[in-house]
Amino acid sequence: MIGATSFALAFSLSMDSFAAALGRGAAHTRPGLPEALRVGITFGACQLLMSVIGWAVGASFAETVQGVDHWIAFALLLLIGGSMVRNALAGSSDDGAAAKRSGWLSLLATGVATSIDASAVGVGLAMADLDIVVTATVVGLVTFLMGFGGVMLGHAAGPLLGRRAELIGGVGLIGIGTKILFEHLKS
Repeated sequence: MIGATSFALAFSLSMDSFAAALGRGAAHTRPGLPEALRVGITFGACQLLMSVIGWAVGASFAETVQGVDHWIAFALLLLIGGSMVRNALAGSSDDGAAAKRSGWLSLLATGVATSIDASAVGVGLAMADLDIVVTATVVGLVTFLMGFGGVMLGHAAGPLLGRRAELIGGVGLIGIGTKILFEHLKS
């Protein structure tokens, strides 16, 4: 039976992905079901894989991974969020530019950046009495649902926010990166 710990862990890890998905959905003119699936699958796969990678690294490399994971996440989220802020402030209404900003590379970078903490959690899972296959699968599935739902909710909020949606999404990503950095620096 899948435990409450796995679901709590999955929900916690998926919140960064949910916030990023909200921003992506709000920034698109018409993201729809294909974009929501693309974001959900990418974010879910990144969370699942990073959990397994962290678990594989194990306790012997925990200090090394935990020593740099927050800097990597911060840098990636700062770059992606900064680009979104710059594009929102430029006020370009070119749909081709919006499509370019939401390409696979940007989506994958966002997925990895919001999943860095899952690798550190995976290291802890190597020392815990949790089944990594079940736990990582739950993490991936919950993150898929949160990413999918985030895009759809962001799409609904997009028309209400207009161009500010991309600005809010960018600032949100920078905020997430800053939060990750400060949480790790103060501990």
